[in-house]
Amino acid sequence: MNPKIEVKRSVCPYDCPDTCGLMVETVEGKAVRVTGDPDHPHTRGTLCSKMNHYEKTVHSPERLTKPLLRTGSKGAGEFKEISWEEAIFHIKERWQGIIAEYGSQAILPYSYAGTMGVVQRNIGEAFFHRLGASRLERTICSSAKGYGWSAVMGSSLAPHPQEVSASDLIILWGTNILATNIHLLYQIREAKKAGAVVWLIETYQSSAAQFADKVIMVRPGSDGALALGMMRVLVDKKLIAEEFVAQYVQGFEAFEKESLPEYSLDAVSKITGIDAASVEEIGILYGKARAPFIVMGSGLSRYGNGAMTVRAITCLPALVGAWAKVGGGLLASIGTGSAFAMDSIIREDFMQEPTRIVNMNQLGHALQQITNPPIMSMYVYHSNPAIVAPDQNAVVKGLLREELFMIVHERFMTDTARYADLVLPATSSLEHSDIYRSYGHYCVQRAYPVIPPVGEAKSNWDVFRLLASAMGFEESFFEQTTDEIIQQLLESPKPWLEQIDMNKVQEGMAAELPLPPDYKITFKTPSGKIEIFNPREIDPFPTYKPSHGDDAPFWLMNAPGLYSLNSSFNERPDLLEKRKAMYLMMNPYDAEKKGFKNGQEVIAFNERGEVVFILKIASEVPSGIVVTEGIFWIKNTPGKSSVNALTSQRLTDRGAASTFYDTKVDVRSFH
Repeated sequence: MNPKIEVKRSVCPYDCPDTCGLMVETVEGKAVRVTGDPDHPHTRGTLCSKMNHYEKTVHSPERLTKPLLRTGSKGAGEFKEISWEEAIFHIKERWQGIIAEYGSQAILPYSYAGTMGVVQRNIGEAFFHRLGASRLERTICSSAKGYGWSAVMGSSLAPHPQEVSASDLIILWGTNILATNIHLLYQIREAKKAGAVVWLIETYQSSAAQFADKVIMVRPGSDGALALGMMRVLVDKKLIAEEFVAQYVQGFEAFEKESLPEYSLDAVSKITGIDAASVEEIGILYGKARAPFIVMGSGLSRYGNGAMTVRAITCLPALVGAWAKVGGGLLASIGTGSAFAMDSIIREDFMQEPTRIVNMNQLGHALQQITNPPIMSMYVYHSNPAIVAPDQNAVVKGLLREELFMIVHERFMTDTARYADLVLPATSSLEHSDIYRSYGHYCVQRAYPVIPPVGEAKSNWDVFRLLASAMGFEESFFEQTTDEIIQQLLESPKPWLEQIDMNKVQEGMAAELPLPPDYKITFKTPSGKIEIFNPREIDPFPTYKPSHGDDAPFWLMNAPGLYSLNSSFNERPDLLEKRKAMYLMMNPYDAEKKGFKNGQEVIAFNERGEVVFILKIASEVPSGIVVTEGIFWIKNTPGKSSVNALTSQRLTDRGAASTFYDTKVDVRSFH
């Protein structure tokens, strides 16, 4: 008798705007096949190459299945198996000792977006607030982008992604949708069938170029100057939507007179490296389009001027009245957090007093500084800071401190886990409950466990409940199950969530948050208008400020890859095989000048460190730039470090975000 195949719905948990609906086939408690959910309104049954065989991640032979206690030196990866009871007791004893000697703020949580579920991602903050631990400023990804958008648009709703299909001009600005937003391609293809033109603005010719009618390559960190130059063209060519601007825009007249004059075609050309004729061409094309639409990536915000860059680009649709046109607008990120009662999950009220804040981008500094109190313990969950945090050498030096008591809750023996004193096995998204929202569409979806936990793996919340009990927390909050917390969110919904099809959500199907008919011209700012002039900012008008860079000849672009996501999916041999090697792509002219040959080992280096790569000579990369795609675990690199040994702990102009792309290197032969 053949075992019964059951098909259950779930959700992709990874840090991607698409938040795909999944159909999971299970046999006797094991996931055997994962496909896309054809009933999902946005993802429509297709998955990216990473998720097509998610069952290989869930049931990988490298999964951690039991708690582990370090037996060797830090970083050696030598552990022995222990019970959960022993692990929790060990944490309690060490933490109580640290708190007695240094205070609770000597304990630092570190997490980010290894899971995007509303509960499992965020609810650990309630535990650490109650503990009195230091707080983590979680700004590694796109907080500068969010700040730049908000400085112009406030909390205005982003356009529905279906708007793209009605556009006649789509500008993909600093985004590789093939790697990071694949389902938007459906809308783009629909628009192209109807005659739309697609332009790509990028620092190199990424794989997204295959969908573009024209590619404009901009000098790293200068995108804001290009946006300002386009606005100057709109003024000079009398392409401003005067009625829209008069009704919906604050400060344009002063901006036109006081700021735009300095952004002539020649001036912008010198900053961006784009010839003046092309700057003028794209400005005119944008101004004459019926309904232009910009899709803006996050990479361009990861420079020292990142927030201001986003702010400048965000102003463009206002000048041509794109928001009032079907198919027009700008999609940076879709914010749906206001639909959930996040305060009931994060529970800042558990803090007896505000505790210190440590920026996650400056972990290397924080671990090595003699602060009062010093960081004596870290609890890392759904993140891999030894690989993903900037200035890797500084981070690793901090993790090697023998007195640092480190706990890592993980599915795999990541580079960070190797430095842990205790490693706790974590569930995958198929093994626990959660509810998901997206930053690329307006759907909400509840996910139930589709298989039992692998081995002795436990979810984030289940571990925090055990720790709360061990630490003597008496609040009933810590006695709730994940499903009880989700049910409370749904039974006492915020006004926006209240409008959703709750039956669909309870059944585990994707349901869309409704949008008001006039949402695109309802601007949620203090003035009620699009704020080109923002009196609350140090620079009230958008301007261009140079990025930082380093004292080195080549800009380093660490771009997203097709077969990995940050450090995730490195556990998959099939995907590693498709990536081939950790390449450094270099323009043929630069390679010839250096005397390099294709396929040789080279070292990229700067003041922070050096990294061994395999050279790939590529005409898609402009001279003066080198590109590597994706992040590798150390064991899969040709050397002893990965790309973030080269990046800096500097923060952006606003939003306290990472400056991963604001990095320059030199390159030499390995031998």
